[in-house]
Amino acid sequence: MKSLFTTLLLGLTLAFYVSGSVLNAQSLDTAFDRFAQIYQQELGSTQGCQEPKLQEFAVCSSALRGDGNAPYILHHGKPTDKVIVLFHGLSDSPFFLRSIAGAFHLEGYNVVVALLPGHGLLNADADMQDSELANRWRKRVADISELAINLGDSKYIGGFSTGGALATEYVLKQPGEYKGLLLFSGALRLDSTVETLANVWGMRWVAKLMDGDYQTAGRNPVKYPKVSTYAALQLVDVISSVREKIKQKSVLNLPIFVAHSQADATTLIQGVKDLMAANQGQNKFFEIPLSENVCHADLVISDTQLQDMHYDMSNLGEVEACSVPQANPLHTAMIAAAITYLNEN
Repeated sequence: MKSLFTTLLLGLTLAFYVSGSVLNAQSLDTAFDRFAQIYQQELGSTQGCQEPKLQEFAVCSSALRGDGNAPYILHHGKPTDKVIVLFHGLSDSPFFLRSIAGAFHLEGYNVVVALLPGHGLLNADADMQDSELANRWRKRVADISELAINLGDSKYIGGFSTGGALATEYVLKQPGEYKGLLLFSGALRLDSTVETLANVWGMRWVAKLMDGDYQTAGRNPVKYPKVSTYAALQLVDVISSVREKIKQKSVLNLPIFVAHSQADATTLIQGVKDLMAANQGQNKFFEIPLSENVCHADLVISDTQLQDMHYDMSNLGEVEACSVPQANPLHTAMIAAAITYLNEN
C-alpha cells in the first residue's frame, strides 16, 4: 500500500511539474510571438540573427543597420518574479542598454529591450519626418507593456534618455500597472532654447528642412550620426506631457531609480529632480558628480560595450566634447545601485 501511495504521489508531482513547465513555455512563446509580430509589421520582414545567443530572443532584419540594432528579450525559459521593460534613446538603439539589461538578467529577471519606431534603420528619413512619430513611440511602449505580463509577475519599466521620458509618461497615464521606474539619463528637461523653439509656429516645418535627407550611416554602427531635429521636437511633446501630468497632480507613487550625470548638457539633471520631488514613493538617486565629466550618452556605456560598439576611430581629427563615446567610469557602481533598488522593491 505504501509503495502504491508513493508511486501515485510521484506521478502527481511529475504531472504537476510537467503541466507547470508547459504553461511556462506557452507563456514565453506568447510573448515571443507577439514581440516578433510587432517588428515584422514594422520592418516588413525579419530573419535569424547572425550570432544567436543563449537565453536571448532577438528579432533581426535586413531593414536594420545590423544585428546590434535589433530588439531582444533576455529570458530564463520561464516567467520570473520580476520582468524589466527598457527603451533606448533618440537616434540610438537597444545596444545601448546591453550592459544594464545583462546585469538585470544575471540577477534572475527576464528583461525586454524594445526598438522604438524610426530607429536602427538603414533608411529612416520617412520615419524621422513622420508627424505621428511620438504617438508611434507611445504605442510601442503600450504594446511591449502588454506582452511583458507573460514574462513575469511584477513589471518594472524604464529607459535611457528618450526611452526614460516615454516610460515616465506611461506610468503617469497608467498608474498601478508597473511596480517601479528606472531612469538612465532620463530626458525630462532639455536646454531651454530647444524647448522654447519647439513652441514657435512653423518650427516643425523648419526642422524638416534642417534635417534634409536624414542620414543613418556613420562612424557608430548602433547609433545615427546626428539627432533628427524634427524627432527632437517630438520628444519635447513627450516631456511637456510629463510636466503637464505632474502639474495636474497626477498620482505618482512608486519606487523610482534615477542615474544621471551632473555634467549632462543634453538632458538637464533638474528634470529628473523635479520628477523625484513630485513622487510620493521612495527615490533612489545615483548622481554622478560634475568632476567625473560623464557625458549624456556615456552614462550607460561600460568598457565591454565600448569595445563591442566598434566605433570607427580612423581619421577623427579634432572632435567636439562628447562626440566620441567613452565608458562611464562609475558604470559598475551604477549597476550595483540599480540592482539593489530592484532587490529591495
